[in-house]
Formats: sequence, C-alpha cells, structure tokens
Amino acid sequence: MKIRVSAVQYHLEKINSFGDFASQVTHYVRTASEYDSEFVLFPEFFTTQLLSISEGTTSRVDDLPSFTDQYIGLFSGLAKETGMHIIGGTHVVRKGDNLYNTAFLFYPDGRVEEQAKLHMTPTEKHDWNITPGDSIRVFETNKGKIALLTCYDMEFPEIVRKVRGMGADVIFAPSCTDDLHGFHRVRYTSHARTIENQVYVVTTGTVGALRNVDFMRANYGQAAIITPNDIPFPKNGVMMEGEFNHDMLITADLDLSLLHEVREKGSVTTWNDRRLDLYPDLSK
Repeated sequence: MKIRVSAVQYHLEKINSFGDFASQVTHYVRTASEYDSEFVLFPEFFTTQLLSISEGTTSRVDDLPSFTDQYIGLFSGLAKETGMHIIGGTHVVRKGDNLYNTAFLFYPDGRVEEQAKLHMTPTEKHDWNITPGDSIRVFETNKGKIALLTCYDMEFPEIVRKVRGMGADVIFAPSCTDDLHGFHRVRYTSHARTIENQVYVVTTGTVGALRNVDFMRANYGQAAIITPNDIPFPKNGVMMEGEFNHDMLITADLDLSLLHEVREKGSVTTWNDRRLDLYPDLSK
C-alpha cells in the first residue's frame, strides 16, 4: 500500500489578523490537495505567528490558547473540504492550569485527535512554562497506523521504539529549530530512528522570522521525507527534501510494503535482530 504525503516549510512573517493566518494555511493545504496528497504536515510552533498580530514585543505563549477554537475550526474544515488527513503542526493549548505543546491530527470525517509533546526543551520548560505530555498514542487511519512525535521527542530512541511496537509505520515529526545545531540534531536523530525501527519519518520546520515574538526571531528549517537505509530506498535515506529555509511544500509517495519487506529480508533486519535477552523490550 502506498500513501502520498506532503510537508510544509511554513514561512513565518508578521500578520495583522487571524484571517491572514487562515489564508496562508489554506494556500498550503489546497496546494497539497492539488498534488493528491493524503496526509499533509505543518511544523511545530507555527501558530506563534498569531502572536505577531500584536504590535508589542511578546513571548507570552500563554496567549495562544485563546486562538484554539479558531485553529481547530480552520483545520477541521480544511480536512473535510479536501479529504486529507492534516497534521496541524503543534499549537499551545491550556488544560486546567497547564500549557501543553500539542500536535493535532485532523481526519477527513471531522474527528480531531491530539498528542502532547513528551520532552521539553529548556526554553519550553523555563521560559514558556509548558508541561510535558504524559501519554503515548498511535493513531489508526485508513492507510495504517501513524505516530506524532514533536521535534525534541525524536532525540529519544526509547519513545520511537515504543510507537513502532504499537504498530506505527510512519512517524510525523513537526519541528521548530532556531539554529543549525538544533536543526541537525533533529535531522540526524530522525535518520537514526528510521534505521533502528525500519519506519518512515516525515518532518518539517518553520522558516522565516517573527521579529516581535521572543524566541521566534530566527528559524532554520527544511522538510524531509526520510527512509531506512536499504536497497529499496534512496542510498542516503532521503526520499525528498525541500530547499533549506525556503517557503515551500514537498510531496512524495511512501510504499508501506517496502517496510515489511526490509524488516523480514533486508540487508540488515534491525527490528527483528534486537537482543531482547540482553536489554529490555522498549517496544512494549
């Protein structure tokens, strides 16, 4: 079975209203729809663009939850309109007294599912007071099981082992990095996770700048569709990637049957060859 996926290199720039944000999002979604994509991924923290509506300088991500209903309405409507599954990047939501950096999955039939980011960076922890999620989920779709792991989550191999053990074949990894060091940490560890678990990783990040939003003044991003390193796949494990720091969208087809093939009889069979007699089975 094949699935067609798109990933958006979302360009951050100052806007004047939620309508400006909606127009930009709709442009990307309808472009992916014109390519007959079945899944489209947006980056982490791209809704911080909504903070630029203010004329002042602010880093108050605790203002973002006030846009949650509009955000959900926009993406849910676009998913139903286009018939695509949309991973709406991440958006900061409030539950009780806590803020969560949450990835949303919008189904074509109107369902909305969530996965809070599990590992907090120092900025999220100390400057933005965001609380880590406390549960791991895998999502059923009509094209198989997927997982949503955000940026820093990809730097922890245990969590990817776990979602692979839960049946995920494709991991969508929205990201937001402000320098090349951070970008390469996420990119290199995404490659490692595809090799270790024989899965696909679809990742993307924000580009551009929000000059009046603290911690979002610099963005280094590139969308990529990453594969295991084996003969049925590209030799460097990159099926498709965008032009670094450009405003654009990439699209490619993922053949899920190839994953099952290499797990059973690939050049290496890393998933099946785990030494569970020597270390815990983290997939359970």
